[in-house]
Parts: sequence; C-alpha cells; structure tokens
Amino acid sequence: MRVVIIGGAGHIGTYLVPMLVEKGYKVTNITRGNSKPYLPHAAWNDVEQVVADREAEDQAGTFGRRVRDLKPDVVIDLICFTEASARQIVETLHGEVLHFLHCGTIWVHGHSTQVPATEDQPCYPFGEYGIQKAAIEAYLLKEARQNGFPATILRVGHIVGPGYNPLNPAGNFNPQVFACLARGEELALPNLGLETVHHVHAEDVAQAFLQAITHWSTSVGATFHTVSPAALTLRGYAEAAARWFGYEAKLKFLSWQEWRTTVSEADADATWDHIAHSPNASISKAQRLINYQPRYTSLRAVHEAVQWLMHNGVITI
Repeated sequence: MRVVIIGGAGHIGTYLVPMLVEKGYKVTNITRGNSKPYLPHAAWNDVEQVVADREAEDQAGTFGRRVRDLKPDVVIDLICFTEASARQIVETLHGEVLHFLHCGTIWVHGHSTQVPATEDQPCYPFGEYGIQKAAIEAYLLKEARQNGFPATILRVGHIVGPGYNPLNPAGNFNPQVFACLARGEELALPNLGLETVHHVHAEDVAQAFLQAITHWSTSVGATFHTVSPAALTLRGYAEAAARWFGYEAKLKFLSWQEWRTTVSEADADATWDHIAHSPNASISKAQRLINYQPRYTSLRAVHEAVQWLMHNGVITI
C-alpha cells in the first residue's frame, strides 16, 4: 500500500515515516526542498522523495494532480493551511484514495468553555490560523459525511521533541525562560499563571496517524484530539521545570499590561495567543476509537526537548 505524505520532513514526519516503512508501507514524501529529517533513520533510504512548491502549485491549480499522479492509497497532509488548498486536493483525489488524513489543530476550539474539551463541542475559533483550520475541518467533514470522501482529522497540540524549541512556561518560545529557571532565578508570569498549554510529543502525533490508518473503519469521517494525557498550567509548568534543575521556582505574577512590558513584542504576542486559547483537550475519543496511547506526558516531552537544547548549546546556564 502506498502512502504519500505532504510535508513529511518536519518533526511529525521524522517519526511517522520510519513507522510506516517498518509496517511495510511504500512511502513517498513531498517536500518543498531537500529537507532532511530531524533525526536520522535508515528507513529514509526506502522513501521516494518528490520536490514540489505547494503554494505555487496551489495557485496554478496543479498540486492535486501531482498528488493523484503518484497513485497513493493513503494521503497524509501535514501542511494544509487554507480551505482553498484543501478543496483543490480533495476534488482531485475524490474516488482515488482509500484514506485522507489531515493535520489539524486544537486551536479550532478558540476560547475554552468546558474542559477538557471534547471533539463534539462547538468551535469558536479566532485568529487567522485557527479560523482557517476550522474552515478546512468543516469542509473535510462535510465531504466525508455527505459525499463519502474518506477523511480523518487529527487536532494536534503544541508539538515538541528533540530539535524543537518547546512552548515554555511563559507561553512563548524564548528558550531563556528555561535558562532562568535552570539558574534558580525569578521568573515573571502573566496574571496568576493559571492559563493552560497542551503539548504533544512528535512521536505521539506520528503514532496517532498510524493508529488512524490502522483503525480505518472507526477513524474515517472523525476528528481526534492528538495531545498528551493532560494540559499544564503555566504556574505548574514553571514549578516542575525548576525542579528539573534542583530549585523551587521563584515566581512573581504581574497583570497582563505590566507583564507584556517586561518582554519583547514578539514574545508578548506569542504569549497572548497561547493564554487567550488556553487549550485543554480530552483524548478519550482517540483512546477509545483508534487506540491512541501517548507515551509522553507534557512534562516528559518538554524535558526531553530542553535536554536536547542544552546539549546543543541553545540553552546555557
């Protein structure tokens, strides 16, 4: 069986491609350039690599045909960000594939209402990314339920793993937050530090895609949260991270307006995006229907990434 992965050289594909090869699938990876996986694996020697500029081919209306001409049984789309892009590929692949899997996001929920959120709750996305991904979901689910297109959607959390700069306890991606905690220094958090973030290890995302393919009958036409077993509050996250280095966290809490003046504009914008969403998603449906069993808690996944960053000199104490 042939699997075509669109954007498979990223963090998810680094784990997913070897899993698929080891299961006996013939894998073709479509990538924009000659990207290499973040972690080497002999399985990549058996992968067909196809170079394509998706954005340009979407505009030309040719990308769907490129994928179809590879004659896939299964297509995994990791880098679709607009409904127009999804529509083009679905219209071309309709009746041509057994399974189409889309990498979505938990941000389609928008503001949390009841937590942990379940997949059947209404979504109220905000921000361009969440709105576009929600539109893609709505389109794919309509095609699945009304026209029999074999789509599955995995709503992925904040991806983390070796080689990846993890979302930190301040809700942004500045690695110096971990350095501050590693030195036992005081860290300021916005508000009371009770907003939440929900990580997932890239290996667990890869596992979920494989499980969705394996459990075709219960995954087609469905949406699944793909996150760690539990979200973290910013405060609890900071306290746990400090203990990795033998310290009790020294935290202070500032109002949002005051806190944002203590960091760069880019860090403040990233933090606002994350605390405004405060995702907290349930994985019970994925556990029940596709036997998704994440190996990593949020803290274990982040700890592994932080160790990699320290080993490679990104974080210094």
